[in-house]
Amino acid sequence: MQYFSKKKLVLPEGYFVNSSQIPLAKEVNKLLANCGCENFPIKSLSEAIQKSNFFFTIQNEFKNKLYGFVRVTSDKGLNANLWNLSAATGKNQQLYYSVLLQLTLEKINREMPGCSISVQAPVSSFKSLKENGFIIDPNGIRVMGYKL
Repeated sequence: MQYFSKKKLVLPEGYFVNSSQIPLAKEVNKLLANCGCENFPIKSLSEAIQKSNFFFTIQNEFKNKLYGFVRVTSDKGLNANLWNLSAATGKNQQLYYSVLLQLTLEKINREMPGCSISVQAPVSSFKSLKENGFIIDPNGIRVMGYKL
């Protein structure tokens, strides 16, 4: 999948993207719950974030809070998977999703060209996913999960 950015998106003043400081799993769980997503055990989520190939967060320089998150795992040959895509609800939610997607797709395209990309994401992100070239449930394919 070749990805080309349509336009550079800009976050509101005071907001920034971070890819070096590992977020606390507790804060990621809060953000996931805010989006209506499933929460995960803190230890498991923390380990998943640390073992990911990379992640992006959206934060505010004045508030100690996450506004967006996505992490990526990949075999760096065939597949890249976006996990836990989430963005705080409110007027900027679609912007947060789009910024995370744009940065993530640019990095995958640059560092893992040729990888097929899949995403695990909440319904609230579907508009931004479509705008960034994703096809929702192509040919009726649905994701399945298994819980022990």
